[in-house]
Amino acid sequence: MLVTKHQNTINNAVKANHERTFYSQYPEHPKAYGEEAHAKGVQSYQQLLGKPFKQLLQTGETGWSGEEVSPYTQEVLGVSYPIFAVSDLLSKAAEAGKSWGKLPVAERAGALTETLERIKDYFFDIANATMHTTGQSFMMSFQASGPHANDRALEAIATGYHELQRYPPHLEWEKPMGKISIRLYKTFKPIPKGIGVVIGCSTFPVWNTLPGVYADLIAGNPVIIKPHPKAVLPIAIAVSAIQQALRDNGYDPHICQLAADSSDHLITKELCEHPDVKLIDYTGGSAFGNYIESLPGKTVFTEKAGVNSVILDSVKELGPVIENLAFSVSLYSGQMCTAPQNFFIPENGINTANGHVPFNEVVQQLKDAVVGLVNHPKMGAGTLGAIQNDQTLTRAKEARHLGGKVILEGGPVTNEEFNKARICSPTILEVSSADTAIYEKELFGPVILIIKTRDTDHSVQLAKQMAVKYGAITCAAYSTDKQTKDKIEEEMNSVFTPVSFNLTGFIWVNQHAAFSDFHVTGGNPAGNASFTNQEFIVKRFVWVGNRELAE
Repeated sequence: MLVTKHQNTINNAVKANHERTFYSQYPEHPKAYGEEAHAKGVQSYQQLLGKPFKQLLQTGETGWSGEEVSPYTQEVLGVSYPIFAVSDLLSKAAEAGKSWGKLPVAERAGALTETLERIKDYFFDIANATMHTTGQSFMMSFQASGPHANDRALEAIATGYHELQRYPPHLEWEKPMGKISIRLYKTFKPIPKGIGVVIGCSTFPVWNTLPGVYADLIAGNPVIIKPHPKAVLPIAIAVSAIQQALRDNGYDPHICQLAADSSDHLITKELCEHPDVKLIDYTGGSAFGNYIESLPGKTVFTEKAGVNSVILDSVKELGPVIENLAFSVSLYSGQMCTAPQNFFIPENGINTANGHVPFNEVVQQLKDAVVGLVNHPKMGAGTLGAIQNDQTLTRAKEARHLGGKVILEGGPVTNEEFNKARICSPTILEVSSADTAIYEKELFGPVILIIKTRDTDHSVQLAKQMAVKYGAITCAAYSTDKQTKDKIEEEMNSVFTPVSFNLTGFIWVNQHAAFSDFHVTGGNPAGNASFTNQEFIVKRFVWVGNRELAE
């Protein structure tokens, strides 16, 4: 039994979910998977290029399509994916879901944990595919699409395993009534809501997708994954691994299907609006996210755009803080939903243990740190990665025309390994607090806005206002004063925005750890769901109680 095989892993994950301490089932360093794994992964990835992707256990395709281009080489990957009619996907999902939804949750948990073990065998294939579809560096691609994504999926399994067994499956209920009593046999059953659709994004096609996939599956729902047409290969490899593990253990692989499409014939709306689809997970821009949230009769989980703030009040040492922030804004060229964008700095500057630092000096140090990192021969290109699409590159290039004072103008950066890589260093603009038209929207990509405020209270007011109106996933704050920290925490938490205080060294505001950190709170316009709290699971099934008079 797979549940016996994986019971220890499941128990450890449930325990970690409750305790919120550090836990990882899948080591994040590539060397943990053997010295030969990296080279084999490169070879396996290259063997997929220029041909149809036939690893899926799905048949009945109506055609083939593929349009991925590497942000590093600017070359077409040449991989094509089977295209299926929406009606075919839904009918197969419905049929597969009948038996899957009736399995005991422990059996589902064991089977799903087995699929994660199978995905682990493809970590390096997926890493190279992620790198050449998203523009992430190899290390980020490996960690985010491999161990970190698997950990988030296991987190969803563990949460579901606990929640779906919250109540006893059956019992004899007795109500005393004097000389007599009423006896009933009762059953409590978690009933899956139905077919789920998970809509992938182009920047994190695996990390942002697997939590919703496994949340649907552990709750007993079949799932259809609709990837972004520009980033299909990483999640296609993962889906093929899931399907193969399911088939090999006697389960219908159609409980998890890939629904690739093309930019000129998208099927997202057709899927989402179909009455048979009951659950939708979405990561991406706010406009389409708002449409998803408006659909009647659907249970929807979204992660949309947000405006993330940095509040600078006071620090012990400015140098380590600036270095940390420079890395945070440069990591993957700001193409992370958790990347900081708006830096609120008082016009009088900030206090440090070594004395007061004027506003202009703080700005200059941030500029110097970003320039130093970008130009670093070993860190620059690797930290920035590459720009995933032309729209983000255009936005970065035109940022200098947004208004305000140009502190640093972004430009092309050379990657010695990939001389055609689409890379743009960060642009830094200084604006006044009155320039809300500039800083009140997400400028996805390598764009940093420094907002001069009256004082820290003003900074907090503006950061809070941004979160209320436009959403925020993260907030970084720096203060050595407890009263100030308490106020920042209270004000930002009141608009459902988490705060990371005084981060320096090898921990950045961009990072969220599975089994401990919630990713998005679901409480402001940045998204209505959170990886991975109870609501992320319990809204995917319904408790139904049945009664029978005992004889």
